[in-house]
Amino acid sequence: MPQLGETVMEGTIIQWYKQVGDEVAEDEPLFEVSTDKVDSEVPSPMSGVLVEIVAAEGDTVEVGAVIAVLSEDGAAAAAPPAPASAPVEAPLPAAEPTAEVAPPPPPPASEPAPASAAVPSVPASGGGRFVLSPVVRRLIAEHGLDPSQITGTGVGGRVTRSDVESYIAQNRTAPSRPAAAASTTAPPAPPAQSRTAGRDTVVPLSNIRRITGEHMVRSKQVSPHVLTAVEVDFEGVEQVRRAHREEFKAEHGFSLTYLPFIARAVCDAIHEYPHINASVGDSELVVHNYVNLAVAVDLDFQGLLAPVVVDADRKRLTAIAEEVADLSRRARAKKLNADEISGGTFTITNPGQWGTMMQFPIINQPQVAILSTDGIRRRPVVVTAEDGSEAIAIHSVGVLALAWDHRAFDGAYVAAFLDHMRSIIETRDWHAEMP
Repeated sequence: MPQLGETVMEGTIIQWYKQVGDEVAEDEPLFEVSTDKVDSEVPSPMSGVLVEIVAAEGDTVEVGAVIAVLSEDGAAAAAPPAPASAPVEAPLPAAEPTAEVAPPPPPPASEPAPASAAVPSVPASGGGRFVLSPVVRRLIAEHGLDPSQITGTGVGGRVTRSDVESYIAQNRTAPSRPAAAASTTAPPAPPAQSRTAGRDTVVPLSNIRRITGEHMVRSKQVSPHVLTAVEVDFEGVEQVRRAHREEFKAEHGFSLTYLPFIARAVCDAIHEYPHINASVGDSELVVHNYVNLAVAVDLDFQGLLAPVVVDADRKRLTAIAEEVADLSRRARAKKLNADEISGGTFTITNPGQWGTMMQFPIINQPQVAILSTDGIRRRPVVVTAEDGSEAIAIHSVGVLALAWDHRAFDGAYVAAFLDHMRSIIETRDWHAEMP
């Protein structure tokens, strides 16, 4: 298992793209892995033949563990001993009356400690051991559960998130239920690719969908969310986009959108209002003296990632546009690593491409603010001439909505920040930003 990021210690195999006996070219996608940060494809480190798969789909293994064997000449190598961090899962036997199981003997001195000291690997009824995913371990630890009491319905008897949630729900609604009754109750239905019951179709949540949900729930629990929005006249930006649209796309291969203009304005406004670019610590506000700009990317309606433009405040409009386009493309192709979606200090989400009026986004922890860029439309507006006379004109107008953490500052500070950002967008000579 390769190193998937500085803070990532393990990953779950989602899918093998090759089977035993298949030829593999160097840098060809070999398998897909899921961590608590990102799902990504992993290329083969060499050319050869896949002679053995050690870690099956659904297995969670530590970084550095052996997960497969490749041979340059296709000869099957001697099977290496299964690493302690990636044990083979034993399928659970058919349901039988509950009986007390003696604790397993302590591991030999050469066996490394489990990945999580708080929730060890669970002894299976067949004498083997199976590994819990990071999400499942966190749920078990948060609720103080005994994992050996939870019936696993995943591959090889693995305890899945659904199993833990079902166990929590059953024990919450019927705490006095006799233990004997539990042994005769059928286990919850295993999650399927998709199943239909009557007129309802049940689609299991993907790993990224579950992780996103957990992150958003924690954010709402931690941060007192407030929304402040301003209307912005983008006519000056629109004129520059029209003037450079064809030339820009021919040179760079993608369209010049409003997003890089907004990103530049965000960075400059943060310079004047630095507390917007901060994190809340233990009774303190940690103000970052750099802007690592996270930009939410939709993965074809299958989830969101927020890859990071590092030091965005040191980059001009075109450089930001190029980096956002590259990160977005690789996010959708599952080519990002965990470090590229870590370390953001401020986030922009961009639902405006679908014509939204105003969205209330959830803060990307541990940040203190997130900006939603909503739909920009041609509308009649009142414009004031230099002599003070007024007239009605058709301009491109949109809303910028900022969700912010009331622990970090108050509404006046946010309003001043947004007003300054609006002034930058409406008055800057954007032609000077173009190459």
